[in-house]
Amino acid sequence: MSISIRGLSKAFDGHPVLHDVSLEIPEGELVALLGPSGCGKTTLLRIVAGLEVADAGEVHHDGEDFSSRSARERNVGVVFQHYALFRHMTVAENVAFPLKVRRRPRAEIGPRVDELLSLVQLDGLRGRYPHQLSGGQRQRVALARALATRPRILLLDEPFGALDARVRQELRRWLRRLHDDLHVTSVFVTHDQEEAFEVSDRVVLMNAGRIEQVGTPAQVFEEPASPFVMRFLGAVNVFQGHLEGDRAYVNDLVFAAPGAGQARSAHVYVRPHELEIHRAAVKGSFAARVLRLVPLGAAVRVELSAPGFGNAVEVELDVRKSEALALSPGDAVHVSPRRVRVFPAHEAAAQDSLTASGL
Repeated sequence: MSISIRGLSKAFDGHPVLHDVSLEIPEGELVALLGPSGCGKTTLLRIVAGLEVADAGEVHHDGEDFSSRSARERNVGVVFQHYALFRHMTVAENVAFPLKVRRRPRAEIGPRVDELLSLVQLDGLRGRYPHQLSGGQRQRVALARALATRPRILLLDEPFGALDARVRQELRRWLRRLHDDLHVTSVFVTHDQEEAFEVSDRVVLMNAGRIEQVGTPAQVFEEPASPFVMRFLGAVNVFQGHLEGDRAYVNDLVFAAPGAGQARSAHVYVRPHELEIHRAAVKGSFAARVLRLVPLGAAVRVELSAPGFGNAVEVELDVRKSEALALSPGDAVHVSPRRVRVFPAHEAAAQDSLTASGL
C-alpha cells in the first residue's frame, strides 16, 4: 500500500509542529523519518497512523483519502519505543490480543500466533511474561503483535530507542531482513543517522516541522540539499568566505560554487574525512598546527588550529595514514580539502534562526 501525504499542518496549543508537509511513499518501501527532537517526525507518524488529526491536509492510502478514518479502519500496525505490552499477559496472549479484539475465530488465532512467534524467533518463549524478557525480546513481541492483523502499513516510533547500542544494532539488521521478507510498506522514526542509513530505502530528513530533503541514504549524505542537512549528518568544518560569480574564496583557496546566485558571502562545508594532512605545503592547502590526537578505533581524529579558517579544524584519518604521518601535538602541517559543499551564508543564517525558533 502506498502512502501519499498532502499539505499536512498541525499545531498544539497554538505552537506549529508541522508546516505544509507533503510526501510520497511507494508501496513496499521502508522509509526513515530522521531529524532532531521536536522536528515533527513523531507527529507526522501519528497522523499517518490515525492517532492524531491534522489541522490541514490529507493522508491517502493507495489513492484513497483516509484522513477521517480511525487507526483501526486504516489497518496499520504501530510499534512504540517502550513496547506497550500488557504486563499481565504472556507473550502469546500479547500477540493474540489484536486478533481477539477483532473477534477472529480461535482456529485462525492459534496458527497466526505460532507463525508470528516463529517469524520473530521467539517460539520457545510463548508462555513468558514481559518482565521475564530482555528489552530486545520485548520489542520483537511488540513487532509481532503489530503484524498480527496483517497490516498493509507498519509504523515504528523510535523502535530501538530504549535499547543499548549492541542490541540496537542487532535488531535493526534483523528488521531490515524481516522487511525484505514481508515487503510491507514501513515508516519508522529515528534521530539516529546510522540507524536510518542502515535500515531504510529512503530517508526523509526533517527540521522544525518541514521536510529538508528526501533521498536514498547515499543521496542525502553525498548531496546535501541545505546547510542543515550538511550539519545534521555528522561532524563538519565550516569556513567563512565570499562569492564571486560561480566561485567561492576562503583566503587564498578557491572552490567551485555553481548556483550560488547573487549572494556575496558563503559558508564552505568540509567533512573531517574529506580533509588531508601534509607535512609540506601543496597546491590548494592551508597552514595549521596540531593540537590533539584522538584515537577512534579504525580512525584518528586530529584537532588543529588554523587561523583564518575558523581556528578549530578537525580532520579524520585512517590509522595507517596517521601512522605514516607520525603526528604529534605542536607539529606544523598543511591541510587540503578533497571535497567541499558551498552554500550562500544567508541560507545557513536563515536555517539557524528557523531551528532556534522551532518554526
